[in-house]
Amino acid sequence: MAEAENLWIGKRTIRPDGEDKVTGRATFGADFSMPGMIWGKILRSPVPHARIKKIDTTRAAALKGVKAVITGADLVDFDINEPAMVGPADMRFVSRNIMARDKVLYAGHAVAAVAATTNAIADAALELIDVEYEELPFVIDVDEAMRDDAPILHEFIRTAGVEPAPEKPSNVASRTAFTLGDSVNAFAEADVVIERDFKTKPVHQGYIEPHACLVSVASDGRATIWSSSQGHFMVRNATAKMAGAKLSDIRAIPAEIGGGFGGKTIVYLEPLAYVLAKKSGAPVKMVMTREEVFRATGPTSGSSNTIKIGATKDGRIVSAEATFRFQSGAFPGSPVRAASNCAFAPYAIDNVTVVGYDVVGNRPKSNAYRAPGSPIAAFCVEAVIDELALELGFDPLEFRLQNAAKEGTRAAYGPTFRRIGFEETLESAKTHDHYNTPLGENQGRGVASGFWFNVGGESSAQVNINEDGTVAVMTGHPDIGGSRASMVNIVAEMLGIHYQNVSAQIGDTSTIGYSATTGGSRVTFSAGTAVTEATTSVIDDLRRRAAIIWDIDADAVEWDNGHAHPAGANAGDFEPLSLADIAAKAAITGGPIAGGASVNAQGAAPAFATHICDVEVDPETGRVTVLRYTAVQDAGRAIHPSYVEGQIQGGVAQGIGWALNEEYIYNDDGQLENPGFLDYRIPVASDLPMIEAVVVEVPNDAHPHGVRGVGEVPIAPPMAAIHNAINDAVGLRLRELPMSPPKVLAAIDE
Repeated sequence: MAEAENLWIGKRTIRPDGEDKVTGRATFGADFSMPGMIWGKILRSPVPHARIKKIDTTRAAALKGVKAVITGADLVDFDINEPAMVGPADMRFVSRNIMARDKVLYAGHAVAAVAATTNAIADAALELIDVEYEELPFVIDVDEAMRDDAPILHEFIRTAGVEPAPEKPSNVASRTAFTLGDSVNAFAEADVVIERDFKTKPVHQGYIEPHACLVSVASDGRATIWSSSQGHFMVRNATAKMAGAKLSDIRAIPAEIGGGFGGKTIVYLEPLAYVLAKKSGAPVKMVMTREEVFRATGPTSGSSNTIKIGATKDGRIVSAEATFRFQSGAFPGSPVRAASNCAFAPYAIDNVTVVGYDVVGNRPKSNAYRAPGSPIAAFCVEAVIDELALELGFDPLEFRLQNAAKEGTRAAYGPTFRRIGFEETLESAKTHDHYNTPLGENQGRGVASGFWFNVGGESSAQVNINEDGTVAVMTGHPDIGGSRASMVNIVAEMLGIHYQNVSAQIGDTSTIGYSATTGGSRVTFSAGTAVTEATTSVIDDLRRRAAIIWDIDADAVEWDNGHAHPAGANAGDFEPLSLADIAAKAAITGGPIAGGASVNAQGAAPAFATHICDVEVDPETGRVTVLRYTAVQDAGRAIHPSYVEGQIQGGVAQGIGWALNEEYIYNDDGQLENPGFLDYRIPVASDLPMIEAVVVEVPNDAHPHGVRGVGEVPIAPPMAAIHNAINDAVGLRLRELPMSPPKVLAAIDE
């Protein structure tokens, strides 16, 4: 259906959850309470690496008001040699991350937890827990962690992906690699070859709402979990796995979420609160402080990387190589494989070799952060692409266009692209007035592109027709980026009714079928597929009901513009029936009208973006000011354009912070020195320009409404775009993030 014909798809409808959120009525994780509720608190390690010789909880348990005390011994003890998967997460590592066992692996690692009648008593109880540590050498930096003489975190780790299999333990958990063509020999064809090293620091997702939950376990053992997460089915499954409970004994109810960006795709509190509640016999509430969020929850990886690209003088890239070394934190599982896959995906290159290393170190376990891995890869690759274009005398966008992946291009990581919109983003950027506006002194312009696969997966939906003809649609995904509004637009479009007659709910684990975590830009694609199937079944039923009312065959009824119409010469001469007309007679035509669908959605299509950034560099202070920013992105089909633009603008804002200010800063004792928003510098309004989002629509042919997914790729290009703009302004290439004022000033002085 062309956009001009659409009723609601592609329209800026009012968001269903908007009023509750702006008036403060929406319920977030920390807003839940129950009669008899007690408070849970966690004791965390003061040192970055130590053997736990003894934990004595006797004094804490004896304190008046303390109802329960737990340690790692109260959780399931997984065999460290046998994977215990819940979705993509290995509970061997998640369980040891949320509560240490024999060793603490970072400053902030949980070692015990208490539940007491007040927060003050819980805090006092933590002071009474006696832990005896045998301190061990620690390692923070990824390059140092890879050295042969580095302190070893885990004796069980033998580097996977290496032949022959290593006999000695290592901090390198795995090595992954793939090759297309022959990159080594292909460099001989190149007239210009550029090889550069890059380094990035861990950065946090920076969500405003900290982790919080309330868990109640009834006398029959059945539990209810209220929490803020990106997937309540994940919360239920991980909690059950770590606590040794049945899935049917746990009901997880999603709260609204005050930001996640990948950082709430795994649990930190819920299993602990569950065990405390079961042990104490009272509902337990746990809320992290901001300092705990920084010290104990996953930032994205820091990294050390090497990129080598060669091209001919006519502007053709002939060979490319990358080596990525990603910090995974205390346990294996960095997004280095995703970075490897994303690195060269925007380009048609015949010869590519990529190697990735997953490296543990004495930091909090890394977690997903919006297109995990892709922003780091894009920073490195797009900086070299830009340098190569200038060395060869090409306009940076023209150079990218000449080498752009298109329909039929085989990506180095495996798939052959169907219809994609990368060229369209480049053409749109090239013709945008931003790209051709003059600049002033110490000002520069940079461009960069980015890629994200987008994913599908498991989703469930239910569409119910109410007796008055209004409609309720339910899915099983926490709404982070506007999925309620998108589902409403789809249902209203298909049924041909006003969108305000459709309400949207997020079902809990007992009211809707299994739905995978909100993340990877999958929900509008996957849930949209399930909602479309459910609505289609409703429409078929509506046609059947109209046929009963008219006493004709169902094949002689069509649904159009919110009404059942007789179709064909033999259908009879009947007045159209509205949805409300049919709903009012549901009882005499077969009962309630409803449709449901559960899908494992396939056919997710990748997203591409191209960004233009103008900066001004103050040569006296090194401060970089972003003057103007334009982000062009292929959305496939913008179901709700305002939400698409918001996702793009949000990704850019986070990318600007990552580029210029954000980093974890550790001292010589392995302690994080900036665990709060005062010292961990995320962008505020005065740091940002107006961010223009340009939405290109090249529909995904594998989705009923053309959806690609938009939430991940906007964060991929900004760091490289700013890097390239700084070079254009003052002729400096800063290959370490963040490009903060001291680093810029030092480079200028040199």
